[in-house]
Amino acid sequence: MRVAIVHHWFVTRGGGERVAECIASLFPEAEIFTLVSGEEGLPESLASRKLHTSFLQKLPFGKSHHRHMMPLYPAATEGLDLRGFGLVISSDSGPMKGVRLDPGAVHFCYCHSPMRYLYDSYDAYRSQMRGLTRALFTATAGRLRRWDTQAAQRVDYFIANSNYVAKRIQRFYNRESTVIHPPIDLHRAQLAAAPGDHYLCAGRLVGYKQTELLMEACRRLGRKLRIVGTGPEEAKLRRLAAADAGSQVEFLGALPSKELWREYSECRALLFAADEDFGMVPLEAQACGRPVICYGSGGSLETVRGTGDHPTGVYFEHQTVESAMEGIQRFEAQESRFTPETAQAWAAEFATPVFLERMRALILEKVPAAAAEMEPAPTIASAEKRA
Repeated sequence: MRVAIVHHWFVTRGGGERVAECIASLFPEAEIFTLVSGEEGLPESLASRKLHTSFLQKLPFGKSHHRHMMPLYPAATEGLDLRGFGLVISSDSGPMKGVRLDPGAVHFCYCHSPMRYLYDSYDAYRSQMRGLTRALFTATAGRLRRWDTQAAQRVDYFIANSNYVAKRIQRFYNRESTVIHPPIDLHRAQLAAAPGDHYLCAGRLVGYKQTELLMEACRRLGRKLRIVGTGPEEAKLRRLAAADAGSQVEFLGALPSKELWREYSECRALLFAADEDFGMVPLEAQACGRPVICYGSGGSLETVRGTGDHPTGVYFEHQTVESAMEGIQRFEAQESRFTPETAQAWAAEFATPVFLERMRALILEKVPAAAAEMEPAPTIASAEKRA
């Protein structure tokens, strides 16, 4: 049985690429299919694999402007030649559920999220566009939405990265799914001897991350804030900080992995205001023993324990400055309840070996013949360092 691993694109390294890499580690002979790929986005462990890309790869600016080629997604996806592959596993938050397979081939889709810009966040995305971009998006989004809904029916088995996403898959595709949370790299985690007195934000500086909201909350409370990451909002956020004579915000830019994990370990707590489908950053901070103060919605309700006898963080109720301030103050009033041991024990529930064993069990339950193509189970325990 030939096995294919499909991922929407390998342009930057993020949580989705990490999932695709881990799935591929289960099948050492699997070939890789994607719409576009770049050296900086393809994991090193996949560099030696046979890689197939779509016609978008050959277009001018195909890699750098792949997100603007939305009208071409269906043709590019369906044009990938998967003839002869009996098992296909896609890692997808885009159009890859629509790949065409031979009759009898089995398709597992690990869905990070249905495309938000086509469904529940359509109006929000459209409102941020201007001119020709907005006109093109409006003219083509409806057709792509219809195609995506139909393409979802080609999938044999959906896997959702969170209960939150499972509900969205049910809502938009009318499909059931199995929830398997994505993996985190526990071997990268480190504990600080004495955490600092500052808070931390980490991630891309884009609007929906609500970094400006957290900056303002810290400004009003007189708290120190360090920000890791870059993105289209960076210039604006730096201007806001510079305009405040008493600003205690420090921008660190993009950091190498080792330095990022050190920042996690040295913060007082991580601040997280995004409404994410899952969200790896809060788990990475907890793996370093640090608590999380987060907006209590979406994937954060699954990655942060904000209630009970052994909490790992605090939820705030609304995406507002006032609500974030209240969350920070509530955390500080009970800070002694949050221990590094509790945070790390919780993060261990999302470790790479846990993810791989759950994926392995599900695939073998549905397709027993896949065992012949899989990495033997005893070696999967070392995947924390391999993948």
